[in-house]
Amino acid sequence: MLGGISIWQLLIVLGIIILIFGTKKLRNVGSDLGGAVKGFKEAVNNPDKDAENKEDQASIEKKEADQVIDSTAEKTEQKK
Repeated sequence: MLGGISIWQLLIVLGIIILIFGTKKLRNVGSDLGGAVKGFKEAVNNPDKDAENKEDQASIEKKEADQVIDSTAEKTEQKK
């Protein structure tokens, strides 16, 4: 069974790990690992979503640049 490792040996190792790290830290590590796996699966299943976000950022930056140009043009017109 598992290359000569019995269930009792696994339980002893698990008990030692719990004593060293504590259940709270192990729970945090488990939830962090689960969140990372979930995020990875979402990224693999929705590769187009990242491209859409980049396009949205580009359009927002363009709008901001246009606003700056417009306000500069208005200031120069007011000075005349």
